[in-house]
Amino acid sequence: MSEMITDVNSAQETLDTAGAAASAAQATPQALLEQLLQPEIQNSLTTLIEQLPKLTEMMSTLAQSYDFVKTLANDATFKNDMVGAIAEIGGPVKESAKAIAANVIEAKDRAEASQETIGVFGLLKLLKDPEAQRLFRFVQAYLQVSGEKRGQ
Repeated sequence: MSEMITDVNSAQETLDTAGAAASAAQATPQALLEQLLQPEIQNSLTTLIEQLPKLTEMMSTLAQSYDFVKTLANDATFKNDMVGAIAEIGGPVKESAKAIAANVIEAKDRAEASQETIGVFGLLKLLKDPEAQRLFRFVQAYLQVSGEKRGQ
């Protein structure tokens, strides 16, 4: 891949040099001959000629890619399939996010409405709550996994 990039950069430099020669050559045929006699112009043209098969292959691949993408962009069935796939993936995520947001809002409202004080015995009672136990197990497992990953 880096060889191809180097080849493309080399070809670009060659094209730039050849472009400068071509613009200077438009003045007179004599100026064109003078440009062609310069060693750097000859080297650039030689490099360009050597790179022509690669440039042709790259342009062919680029044209095929363009045609393929253009075909997909104009294909209504493909567009509908992509929209359906995205909706299929995004639908459950959207529903989960809505459920979490609704739970957070309801919990906030309940916490603001409640004026009760939670004491030590209230905390002990909360520790026995099945949802709290599930949360504690999750936090414990998460901390274990984090510790293992950090140790690696």
